[in-house]
Amino acid sequence: MQQPKHTVDVQNFIDSQRFSPFQWTILVLCFLVVAADGFDTAAVGFIAPSLVLDWGVTRAALGPVMSAALVGLGIGALGAGPLADRVGRKTVLVLSVFFFGLWSLAAARANSIESLTALRFMTGLGLGAAMPNAVTLMSEYAPARIRAVAVNAMFCGFSCGLAIGGIASAWLIPHFGWHSVLVAGGVGPIALTLVLILLLPESAQFMVTRKRGDASIARVLSRVAKDARLGECRFVTGEQLVEHRGSALRVVLSSRFRFGTLMLWLAYFMGLLIYYLLTNWLPTLFKDTGFSGQNAALMTSLFPLGGVLGNLSVGWLMDRFRANRVIACTYVMAAVLVMLVGRGLGHQVWLGTLIFLTGTVVTSAVTSMSALAASFYPTEGRATGVAWMLGVGRIGGVAGALVGATLMGLGWQFGSVFSLLAVPAAIAAAGVFVVAGRARELRLEEVEFAPAVE
Repeated sequence: MQQPKHTVDVQNFIDSQRFSPFQWTILVLCFLVVAADGFDTAAVGFIAPSLVLDWGVTRAALGPVMSAALVGLGIGALGAGPLADRVGRKTVLVLSVFFFGLWSLAAARANSIESLTALRFMTGLGLGAAMPNAVTLMSEYAPARIRAVAVNAMFCGFSCGLAIGGIASAWLIPHFGWHSVLVAGGVGPIALTLVLILLLPESAQFMVTRKRGDASIARVLSRVAKDARLGECRFVTGEQLVEHRGSALRVVLSSRFRFGTLMLWLAYFMGLLIYYLLTNWLPTLFKDTGFSGQNAALMTSLFPLGGVLGNLSVGWLMDRFRANRVIACTYVMAAVLVMLVGRGLGHQVWLGTLIFLTGTVVTSAVTSMSALAASFYPTEGRATGVAWMLGVGRIGGVAGALVGATLMGLGWQFGSVFSLLAVPAAIAAAGVFVVAGRARELRLEEVEFAPAVE
């Protein structure tokens, strides 16, 4: 008589294991994806001063170019989440990285505002599809005890990509022109695509929910724990014990998740408004205050560089305290710092320190929202939940780019722009605090608000 298979809960299995070399590989690959994403997302901000000189356009005329990729990011994220919950995280991630690399190469050949705007929009579609799937895949392979810090460590890639973009632009543009920045942003992702095909696994939890076969799941999980005997096991997820009706999007917008979803969208919208206004317009703001183009790019690179320290610190705190409160307090610190930056222009060392600290809190607050969203939704809606937060929130990024263009056109000065940004930071903090209060009221058993949260 055939013995019944032993049942293994995939998430419990991953939670019980140490962080293996296999999971480190996933972290590194997702880090590289996010780094390429960061480089390409910020590329137009670094080449903007050169475009003004080369094409003889006004700074306000660059608003559509600045926002085009962000519009594409939003649309790409909205479509990629439900697609990934249907066909798999790896498939969508690989295609999206190849796609945004290809269109970045094409954008390097643009010769007008209109053509560059269209090509940056196409680049944004790929960028928007990549980010949520990297978040989802990493969160599903990270043990619960270190999930927030693992996802935030992966997000350090975005800050590194931005910082590398600033440093590379300072060297590439004087030697090879602004086109070379977009070429670099295309070649890297295309090469990375081949590595992802060879080394990146599909999510084990997704394979369970889509009934991909116990043997296939066992092969993947045996790479997490090589000494585990999984050949005769039947794999499940704890979420299969809970009934979730309808499509992934319906789960995300159901009455049990709707309020939290809306508050996540609000907070992320406001965070990205701050982040992308600064990412896109800091080089121009610095140049207006008397910095050379090279020094403006180098000073701007301090902003995303601060995010590396912030991501790791905030992720560590989220795994040990209530994640909602940690993120809300980070937004409050962001409100204070942007006001200080607006008053620190007279001393370059002090200004550079403030820019670094502002980047630390703004970047970590925004990126930590993805770890929070990934832990908020069940497996069958996780990629959609994260993607829609990223997609809807990208409207804030578009608003940031356009608001920056408007303020530049109105002649707003450095200090006034920074002081204004304290308002969306305060709103974001309030939104995350409200999510924490409602989560305590609901006590949803299936919501995996990382152990430290609730």
